[in-house]
Amino acid sequence: MRIKRILVAFAVLGGLLAAPGGTAHAGSFAAPSKFTIPAAGERSTVFNALADQIRLRERARRKDPRGTVKPLPEAKRKRIAQPAALRLRLVSGPRVVTAAADPAPSALVLYDNAGPYGFLGELYGIATANLAGHFGTVTVKPVQDYVEGETEDYTATIYIGSTYYGGGIPDAIPDEFYGDVASTTKPVVWIGMNIWNLANKIGVSTFSTKYGWDATNSFFGGVGTARVDYKGQPLTRTIPTAGDGGVIKPYVTNPGIVTQLATGQDPVTTPATPFPWAIRSSNLTYLGEIPYAYVNETDRVIAWHDLLFDALAPGTTTRHRAILRLEDISPNSDPEELQDIAEYLAQADIPYAFQLVPRYEDPNGTYNDDVPETVQLQDSPDLIEVLEYMLNNGGRLIQHGYTHQNGSAPNPYNGVTGDDFEFYRAHVDENDSVILDGPVIGDSVTWATNRITTGRALYAQHDLPTPTIWTTPHYAASIDDYTAIKNIFAAALERRIYPSGTLAGGTLDYTRIIGQFFPYPVTDVTGGKVLPENLGNYEPEAYNNHPARFPEDLIRAAEYNLAVRDGFASFFYHPYFPVAPLQETVEGIQNLGYTFVDPATVIP
Repeated sequence: MRIKRILVAFAVLGGLLAAPGGTAHAGSFAAPSKFTIPAAGERSTVFNALADQIRLRERARRKDPRGTVKPLPEAKRKRIAQPAALRLRLVSGPRVVTAAADPAPSALVLYDNAGPYGFLGELYGIATANLAGHFGTVTVKPVQDYVEGETEDYTATIYIGSTYYGGGIPDAIPDEFYGDVASTTKPVVWIGMNIWNLANKIGVSTFSTKYGWDATNSFFGGVGTARVDYKGQPLTRTIPTAGDGGVIKPYVTNPGIVTQLATGQDPVTTPATPFPWAIRSSNLTYLGEIPYAYVNETDRVIAWHDLLFDALAPGTTTRHRAILRLEDISPNSDPEELQDIAEYLAQADIPYAFQLVPRYEDPNGTYNDDVPETVQLQDSPDLIEVLEYMLNNGGRLIQHGYTHQNGSAPNPYNGVTGDDFEFYRAHVDENDSVILDGPVIGDSVTWATNRITTGRALYAQHDLPTPTIWTTPHYAASIDDYTAIKNIFAAALERRIYPSGTLAGGTLDYTRIIGQFFPYPVTDVTGGKVLPENLGNYEPEAYNNHPARFPEDLIRAAEYNLAVRDGFASFFYHPYFPVAPLQETVEGIQNLGYTFVDPATVIP
């Protein structure tokens, strides 16, 4: 009997997820291909309320685009035209300014945390800092903590405008930041709201002359936009209407100095009307929405993944690599099925990773006629022989938990290895969706370390190499668990979830999480090295509100990811499925121009 796989769809934004390859559920962000959170209750309410808030405040701003924003003091406005190095000396006294290039790219990520939904700003800050961690060092903090002159200390500055200031929420952006954005020559990326305040602060005419568009007359629109075109790829945008605040459409006044980077397709007309989704003028890149809400593997977030290169590593050479991972091998796996897959990959000369759960548990006898069953590696000599063949023919061993389950209680299904979560609690709700409930009871760095190292010691006992790469069962773990993983392994090959409070300090709130997949290797906010898995997996049957996914779906996602100049097409495959769908997927990805690589060779 085949077990069902929780197709984790980590697209979480404040606890909201989206299904991989399918329609995003409310409040989604990125998707770890294994489980999902439904578009119900508090999760969808957050995004619906945000959309309502945007509509209300936009009506007020349309009546008075200049609002009550006080312009920058005259002295600061005069500095806007001064060279950055001179300005730094003026504001910082003896600070030494050098023209030498940074030894490695560095990013300053600023986020909003004011207002009733300020927690979203921190989650967006986490996601942005993680992506910037591909390029070099990252400093991430609330925008109100910005210090005058900081734009000159970094390769690029990124501001995520998630709080709509006004209507009782005072502007938390310091005048120093407004002034520095307008005067620096370093790259600045502004995402989302409050760009009109920058124009009002420095003067609408000054803003329009420098950037070629009028931010005060740029309003939200494009509700229902389902496609964003970038580098020839028709990226998807799947947001439920009730939670769609729309996209800010730049009102371009001087097209000659504005470069349109990505184009949205507004469905208000037939055919859809194109509008600028992302633009660049002078040193300012602007995205009309925060691309982290409601995300899947073909989403417009792919454009953002690539635009970061322009800000932090514009000289990057284009190349496209692929990673294949065989999933959920355990002492109870069928050696013959695995051998068939391994022989195909050897003949095709495809390097790949394979995950091995070192101990199999079925504590309730779910698949063993109600008789509890434990299977260890020493009980499976035929399997070990196949594993040795794989190691000698392009395979890379990865540790996949200790037992890939936790105790005998359903978590969320039956307590069986491969079915259940190991480092996180979950349940299936009345709508047949898998819901994340938080870290396991007793979770700590010490607990996770002991569990991981207990399993890790089993490989050497059977002359298997000790793994240096890890994948978390069903991609769900706590910050303590990620700390333990970072301390033991060179990298993890997975998607991840991050709770509110990760940046702010204090108590972590696992009821508000953001999940993320990566298009390239990153150093994340925990300091861990995370390798990409951004395509999901083959699954021919729908379940838990996830649609079936076939080779063409994975290949299509890989094609869209060609827009990322040094991006990956990384997927996983359960080897109990036949060889044919794997071969179709591998060859389809190769035909797009991707080269399969050993994941150990791309660890940052």
